[in-house]
Amino acid sequence: MKSLSPELQAHLDDGTTTLAWCWRISRADGASFGFTDHDRTLSFDGTNFEPESGLTASEVRSGSDLSVDAQDAEGVLTSDRITETDILDGRWDNAEVEVWRVNWADTGQRVLMRRGAIGQIRRGRLAFVAEVRSLAHVLGQTVGRNFQATCDAALGDARCGVDLEDPAFKGTGAAIDPLRDRAFTASGLGSFTSGWFTFGTVEWIGGANVGRRAEIIAHDLTDGIAVLTLLEAPVRSIAGGDAFTIRAGCDKRIETCGTKFANTANFRGFPHIPGQDAVLRYATKDGGHEGSVL
Repeated sequence: MKSLSPELQAHLDDGTTTLAWCWRISRADGASFGFTDHDRTLSFDGTNFEPESGLTASEVRSGSDLSVDAQDAEGVLTSDRITETDILDGRWDNAEVEVWRVNWADTGQRVLMRRGAIGQIRRGRLAFVAEVRSLAHVLGQTVGRNFQATCDAALGDARCGVDLEDPAFKGTGAAIDPLRDRAFTASGLGSFTSGWFTFGTVEWIGGANVGRRAEIIAHDLTDGIAVLTLLEAPVRSIAGGDAFTIRAGCDKRIETCGTKFANTANFRGFPHIPGQDAVLRYATKDGGHEGSVL
């Protein structure tokens, strides 16, 4: 149950209200934005809630069970603050959202309706619809370790222990020529063998994608020139001369952990658990069924 200030309660009891919706959105990169469906800028708590975004909201849907409540916020892609490029670039993914009901005639009269996060974003030619999920969506996320043959640590984190700043696992280079929207030849990587950076990351330090990071799906050598293929095409096109920092990748197998990183002691998988092939095995007449380990 919401606790309302006496002033806001008196305003609601009056029968003629001057109410508006306000959203404060905080992205993972630290940027904070305020939007409102009112026709002029509203300000409180150090945030300006601007109407130019063209943001409007659906009804708030909520229930008493543990299902994820949601509200849709619809806006225009031509907004200076919400651009199609930023949406495609993932800058708005899982951004924190506060939804306020405000008396626009006196912004001191307001109530926080809900907190949540940006969920699914559906894009069209002229507009977008962003789902604002309640905090209950966190209950649907997997917590704890996975019981699997491959390692569940992220390469370079505290559990893994590999130093990705080591020159053996880190390099710098620049794009030479784009081959496709997500593949390009690169300079500066001649000392690394083919496949060394497969499943690694590229962090752009120059060009249109500066500050963005992408996963590498393939690292090949053609006539001594490195060819990198990204998992996804960047929103902004890669151009010749774009500089980057690149770090090695890991396929999460214990063999790779030992031979490539000499880090078997920190391997976080269970390589000796029986897999699906153990379930599908059957006896054959060629012998070998003396009870020993298969």
